[in-house]
Amino acid sequence: MTITVHHLENSRSQRVLWLLEELDLPYEVIRYARDRKTMLAPPELRRVHPLGKSPLIEDEGRVVAETGAIAEYLVEKADGQLGPPGNREAALRYRHFLHYAEGSMMPPLLAILVVNRLGLLGRPARKPLRAMLDRHLDWLNLELADRPWFAGDMFTAADVMMSFPVEISRHRGGLDHGRPHLMDWLERIHARPAYGRALLAGGAYAYA
Repeated sequence: MTITVHHLENSRSQRVLWLLEELDLPYEVIRYARDRKTMLAPPELRRVHPLGKSPLIEDEGRVVAETGAIAEYLVEKADGQLGPPGNREAALRYRHFLHYAEGSMMPPLLAILVVNRLGLLGRPARKPLRAMLDRHLDWLNLELADRPWFAGDMFTAADVMMSFPVEISRHRGGLDHGRPHLMDWLERIHARPAYGRALLAGGAYAYA
């Protein structure tokens, strides 16, 4: 059965398309554009889920929301492909980064977006927020110093989940080649054929 992806431009849902391509699961895309004034999702998404947020998928009569929950759902549907590795330490890292992406990494990035839009009013918060994000980026760069992927030696859905916050960090969080391991990881995920196919499926994406 074909999975329907409700895809909002320049959003977390790009990861869902990428994961579907990596897992070779059949899907179709319904695209939504942001409101050009507010940059929020359009009200049409509320017809799919009351919160009106993307990503959302529909499969076998159910609607699944939240990127991490969708990732776990798709990995299970693909019989565990790209799921937790057999090694316990790697499996623990997999689960950590699968949820760290949204739970720990995205909050300071969203806060930086908000304070930047506040102009002078947001200036006092910029330095502490950047310091918080720098701690995350320094730690992530160190984590990748001794292994190629976030969970371990193998590419997993945890890498898919980590893509959006790292891409946003490159775009507006100061990530550059001063953190070479993290930048190398970013360049390698962008070179994956499935990533390229997902870009074609989703349309314009500002952070690749």
